[in-house]
Amino acid sequence: MELSDIVSMEPLEGGWSGETFVAEAAGERVVVRLFADPRHGPSAAEIQVALLRLVRGLVPVPGVVEMRRADPVSGQPALLVTEWVEGVRGDLLLSRLVDSDDSVGMRRLGEAVGRVAATLAGMPQLRGGLFVDGSLAVEPYAMDLPTWVADHEERLGWAEADMLALRMVADRAQDLLDIVGRVTLVHSDLNPKNLMLDPETLAVVGVLDWEFAHAGHPFTDLGNLLRFDRHAPYVDGVLAGYVALRGGDADAALAMARAADLVALVDLAARRQANPVAARAHERLLAIARARDVHAE
Repeated sequence: MELSDIVSMEPLEGGWSGETFVAEAAGERVVVRLFADPRHGPSAAEIQVALLRLVRGLVPVPGVVEMRRADPVSGQPALLVTEWVEGVRGDLLLSRLVDSDDSVGMRRLGEAVGRVAATLAGMPQLRGGLFVDGSLAVEPYAMDLPTWVADHEERLGWAEADMLALRMVADRAQDLLDIVGRVTLVHSDLNPKNLMLDPETLAVVGVLDWEFAHAGHPFTDLGNLLRFDRHAPYVDGVLAGYVALRGGDADAALAMARAADLVALVDLAARRQANPVAARAHERLLAIARARDVHAE
């Protein structure tokens, strides 16, 4: 397929970036992702291609059709074309199961996505950091939760009592995270919205949007899966799927996941005006601080 084969293109439903489109090319549907936002690194498209090829066969991902590098002369952004994945977005499917009070279905869906998080958590990396190019070389960073919180205090703009409580939570969470002395591949946006599932079998058929992938803490993706979706059958399923592959205890895994997710919650909360997800994260983080409990809602 050539880019010239594309005969139609429209925004992909559910996308937030405004850079993802569903297109028809050579009689087939494909997904076209642009990298026009200046916040993308110069190798963003190459990194996503490398990640899709790295994990293919371990977790279900769309195949790469074509990738075009940015052309600084013409101003054309980088572009990635991937296969269309048939299925239903996980957030829509989970909502249907919740509305119909299908606890068995919620648990089965949870187990399926929990196994994806567990698989990624079993893919070791030598050091934590951000991927910088298509070779998946890592630019290391040293970051702990207390420092992360301190760096975001001004943007959070909280009362001192709430900030003091958040610092206490961050200190305890970091002590817990330090128990795990390894680094793994992290999708970093692993939530039902970025998962395509078969509506009949509830199997995951596509893990999408690897824009924020990095090398990091192995419980990060589990925390993302459990951040807002807290229906008991779903949570039990996610934890069961995770520990079935990675071992350990479900309660301990949940505590570790909540601690790891504080990194994302702090970052989102500091940008609470940006979108509804960030606003919701701010509410959750404030509740956690005031309760001094990472499980608070």
